[in-house]
Amino acid sequence: MLAPAHPPTLPFHFFPKSSSPAASAAVRTRVVTVPHHVTRTAPRSVELPYGHQQSQATASTSAPPPRLHTKRKSPQADAPRRTKRARSSDLSDATPPPSTPRTRESSIVSTASSSRSSTCNRSTPPTSEPPSRGSTSRSSSVHPATDEPIPRECHIDEDVVPDDAFLSSEDVVRGIMKSYVQYFKNPDDPHDRSFEPHPTNYPVGELEFPNSGATERYILLAPKDKDHYSPILDLERSLYTIVEYYLTPEQRSLFGPLPSDLLLAEDEPTPATNHLRTLRRAVHRCDGPLFLRTLDTINALLRRLKYPPLPDDAFAPPAPNALRVAVAGWANTGLPRAVALRIVEETYQRTVGPRTHELKHYQAFSDSVYGELMPPLVSRLVALSGVRPGSLLLDLGSGVGNVVLQAALQSGCTAFGVELMEKPAEMAHVQRTQMLIRARMWGLRMGEVELERANMLESARVNELMGRADVVLVNNKVFGEKLNEAIRPKFLDLKEGALVISLEPFAAPGGRVTERNVDDLGAILDVAAHDYHSMDVSWGSGAGKFYVHRVDRAGYADVRARFEAARSTRSRR
Repeated sequence: MLAPAHPPTLPFHFFPKSSSPAASAAVRTRVVTVPHHVTRTAPRSVELPYGHQQSQATASTSAPPPRLHTKRKSPQADAPRRTKRARSSDLSDATPPPSTPRTRESSIVSTASSSRSSTCNRSTPPTSEPPSRGSTSRSSSVHPATDEPIPRECHIDEDVVPDDAFLSSEDVVRGIMKSYVQYFKNPDDPHDRSFEPHPTNYPVGELEFPNSGATERYILLAPKDKDHYSPILDLERSLYTIVEYYLTPEQRSLFGPLPSDLLLAEDEPTPATNHLRTLRRAVHRCDGPLFLRTLDTINALLRRLKYPPLPDDAFAPPAPNALRVAVAGWANTGLPRAVALRIVEETYQRTVGPRTHELKHYQAFSDSVYGELMPPLVSRLVALSGVRPGSLLLDLGSGVGNVVLQAALQSGCTAFGVELMEKPAEMAHVQRTQMLIRARMWGLRMGEVELERANMLESARVNELMGRADVVLVNNKVFGEKLNEAIRPKFLDLKEGALVISLEPFAAPGGRVTERNVDDLGAILDVAAHDYHSMDVSWGSGAGKFYVHRVDRAGYADVRARFEAARSTRSRR
């Protein structure tokens, strides 16, 4: 009978490093939300505003089109394509694209497990065959991915108060009025010039948002460039999202059914109560007076729900805002993904969209090449990682802040982003401010978001937070080998079960631990490759892969113990 093997000697990277807290010039924010996903159907091309052409599966009123997210962009991508990809469907020339049928999104998340299979266990006698780590997850810091939103409290009870920092659709278009043209006309008065562009006397419509005191004004013009932001389409999308997700079936009947993606026949009768269909018809006919009258009627109905009449009994409590009541009901079901994506899209269109040309100022073929992950892929990563309230997500190279903001909004997690380049870092702060305001307009609470402009390798705040992180995201698609190698030691601080998600692997996916690589830092990482789909990233239209690394020191210790036992056996022969 063999003598028991001596306890294995573990290399330095088996144990988490201690990180010393240090102060850093970081800015904090509040942001929160829950993941949800869209069922993919045969995509069709649509035109979107602000530099980014995307595929839209069922671009429904409930699912905003994919949009740019901040990350490093591939040097192979040509500059024109980078700046011309639009973020959401837009009005083109005379007639805008019709709304598509509404679909309740069911998120399908890839849950491919690690390719490492268990070939031996503790009771198996030592052999010369290299041991392999078991596939069993040992995560102690993240929850398993789920296709359903995470139940949580996401409503707020405070009304919206005017904020001078609020950047509205009207503010954005007014600043670039020369790039917009007339869209609506008055079919009964060909001499009516009220729908023409004008520096101050421009056509404008207003929309009631769910929270009390929340409204937004939209300049009713069309962009000269069909890839740029369309305020009319943006208004429609937000309205349809409110009607679909914030209203009960009985309340929705006051507005009429959501429009389909089919054009209305000219002789098709319009039901007296089908205000949404009438609004859509006004858009297709470019009928300005009809659009404004119908929008006024819709807003009046929304105000009745937001500000119900006072009860006859002076001592009775006033009826609550019905739209805010809907948000409180999501505590058991989770925040609808479409609502989160609508807020993400609104924020991006007003903050980053008009300034995408400023993001092209980087050195080609360098580690600072800029690119973004699209919201559908970010939603999938949020669900796959299992972050939720109480989780901490770090984004190393956070760009304009898309990932940290969307993750905090969807899941309620705390998020931290660090970015070196000046322009993206500055835009990230603007996005954070505007998303906080918009979340309140929609009656939502967000998780905390902290942003820092710094070198990720030198940031004291990164070192301080790494040991607490549940998920670390690194868009290292164009990082050089030197930078990737410099990042790897930071993962030594990660706790057991923490995830590292990247566009290029930091360790071989499904690789086996052998005597030659057992002391490598990557041996503590269990890596699985996942596919991302066409239009999930900003730097190309093709599919690709991303990698999920799980810190598995327990599995590594088991593998190393078997190696030590095998060595001991050979030495006794």
